[in-house]
Amino acid sequence: MNHETYPSPDDHSPQTLERLCNALDAAFAQSADAADPSQRAAFALSVRTALAEAAADPALLAPAQREESVESYRRHLLAADPHGRYAIAALVWMPGQASPVHAHRTWCGYAVLDGALSETVYEWSESRQRASETRSHPRASGAVSFVRAGHGGIHRLGNTGDAAAVSLHIYGVEGAQIGTHVNDLLEVADHAQPVVEPAVA
Repeated sequence: MNHETYPSPDDHSPQTLERLCNALDAAFAQSADAADPSQRAAFALSVRTALAEAAADPALLAPAQREESVESYRRHLLAADPHGRYAIAALVWMPGQASPVHAHRTWCGYAVLDGALSETVYEWSESRQRASETRSHPRASGAVSFVRAGHGGIHRLGNTGDAAAVSLHIYGVEGAQIGTHVNDLLEVADHAQPVVEPAVA
């Protein structure tokens, strides 16, 4: 399958990106009879495995795909499925930059490539229509995560360190929609001290 990729002129490992796309295609093929493949444990495992393998290549990204923004974390679109089933992007986080608290309108997965991120997890109160902070844990280089659409995976990612961090993300939308159809921004309840867990790699 011809994937729509967005390499820079000095792209170092286009083969790794192509292998990632092929692994995602295979995951969809294995769940072709499912109305929502992301609900299957085998699909989630395949996405996590593919992310981990891609993240293990230190030359996955070209220098231009690691460029930051001083205003907010920066997203670099790397590839998009021609059928609109997924898009792959690299996110560059400078110290102090973070996402808003959000749930997800689609399934998604990520792996930390370089540096470290902090992930704060929330639970949803249907009666209050608010998200409450429950715990926080560092996400070291190599950490991998997968979440399904809905309020079961509410979180906030950010860089609380003193060096840049880079993460690799896969979203279950077409490439043009990653800025509008992924994050479901939520109201947050009054702050409570979260449980801090040890680093997860």
